[in-house]
Formats: sequence, C-alpha cells, structure tokens
Amino acid sequence: MIHVETEGALWTVTLDRPDKANSLTGTMLADLRDIARSAPGAGAAALVLTGAGRVFSAGADLDEARAGLATSPLWEELSEAIAAFPGLTVAALNGTLAGGAMGMVLACDLRLTVPGATFFYPVMKLGFLPQPSDPARLAALVGPARAKMILMGGQKIDAETALGWGLVDRLVPPDGLISAARALAADVLAAKPGHAAAIKAMIPG
Repeated sequence: MIHVETEGALWTVTLDRPDKANSLTGTMLADLRDIARSAPGAGAAALVLTGAGRVFSAGADLDEARAGLATSPLWEELSEAIAAFPGLTVAALNGTLAGGAMGMVLACDLRLTVPGATFFYPVMKLGFLPQPSDPARLAALVGPARAKMILMGGQKIDAETALGWGLVDRLVPPDGLISAARALAADVLAAKPGHAAAIKAMIPG
C-alpha cells in the first residue's frame, strides 16, 4: 500500500490505497516512517510524497481508528522522521487532505496541491487531540488564528484558500504535479552531499 520509486537520489513515495481514499493503516504509517528514516542512508537527497487516485489521504482507516490508531504514536513518529530528513521533502497533493494525514504534510519542506483539493482536520469534532507537533507546524504556516479555525472551528478550506493562507505553496494542474515536485528538487539533486542539509539547518521551522 506504499509504493516507492527511486530515480537516483530522488525518491517518490506514493500512498497506494485509492479504493479506500488512501486512508492510513498502522502498517502504512510504520512503513512510511521507516522509509523516511532509512532514505538518507540509502542515498536519497529528496523525497516526494504523493497519493494514487483523486484523494491524497482521508486520514486514519476508520476500523483501525476505532481500535486505537487515532491516538497511536506512529503519527508523530512519521512526522518527526520526515522533519528530520536532511534533504528536501515535497508533498505533492493529488487531492483532498484530511485528519491525521495532515501531520506528514505539515512536516514536509514544501507543499504543492491540485486545484479542487480540500483540507480539514476534524479533531475537535471527533474528540481527539491533534498529534503533538501538528498545531505548532500549522500555526507557523497559517498563523495562530487560522490554525484555530482549522483545529477548533472545524473549517474545511479549499485549495485556493490554502494557498492564500500559506498552507500550500503552489497550485499545480494534476498532469503536472509530479514533474513540478521533481523540478523543485533539481538543484538539491545536483548539489554536493551535505549542501542541502547545511542550508536547511539555517532556516528556522
């Protein structure tokens, strides 16, 4: 359910469960975490995270969420693994982003999305707390009040609003999404080892 394509130092990681709106199981979260952790040692300098089908991810698999996945430490472990990646991480959002799946996207360096995507994180409605690092990362992108609108006010925002708020960095047509993500990684892939990590360490957040 997680597909990895490697092209030299560029790894494209795809959530591949389109029949379930790429809802995430515990196994998928662990696999994603392990990929992010192991990728630098395997020579990856850039990671592109995307999804199959028309939805990036609907969040937690409902059956597993009811069994405890909604409060699993795996969500935070995945986000921290992505945030710790020393190269460039790009979320190429092929569609709607919901719930706990937002954590891995917030942890990426850059976020691209297709028009028509919707963004929401209904933790207040569902009675859960967001994962520990998510509120600060969200507020750093959109500001405290807008973070509260999403996390406490239950607001669903469209792709154009997400761009205006700073939640995403660029709107890209679906047929150009992955190529746009790869283009952003081109300079990192051409750089000498360690250069991207050194620059990234100089940038707060």
